[in-house]
Amino acid sequence: MIEVELKGYADSKIFERVRENFKFLRKEYHEDTYYQHPCRDFSKTDEALRIRIRRFNGHFEAFMTYKGPKVDEVSKTREEIEVPISDPDEHVMILEKLGFKEVLVVSKVREKYYVEKGIVITLDTVEGLGDFVEIEAIVEDERLVPQTVEKLKAILEELGVKRFERRSYLELMLEKGGEDGEA
Repeated sequence: MIEVELKGYADSKIFERVRENFKFLRKEYHEDTYYQHPCRDFSKTDEALRIRIRRFNGHFEAFMTYKGPKVDEVSKTREEIEVPISDPDEHVMILEKLGFKEVLVVSKVREKYYVEKGIVITLDTVEGLGDFVEIEAIVEDERLVPQTVEKLKAILEELGVKRFERRSYLELMLEKGGEDGEA
């Protein structure tokens, strides 16, 4: 699966346009804990490994996610492998036993909106970074990435996004002065 994703800086006007134009799905609270491989520098390979704890509507979900290197120069499109986990603490213990080190925790409040079949837009308020809007679609065939990127970019531009951001929240936090400077 390839996650085609674009992110832009947002303000209250962009948040309001999304809320007015798309169907609200739910509000989520995310705690994303990122890990560094013991033998490979993910900041150099442009990969990421995280455990996400997601809370919404009184529910709790946890996932382990691997994100591969970005596949184009415009978007945040990359391979993503995500699996549900039932006990995040036990998974953390396994990672630590294998030599993985916690890098940073990114906390955010996310509002999810339905755009059309296969496309979701989110409003993110990221602790320590501010407000962003993300739009994503999943494609199975890498040849569909360029046209999907253009479609998603056009939607964000219609909403008033002028400044796009290709770096992940983890990268932005580390550049801002995260815990140990490793990704």
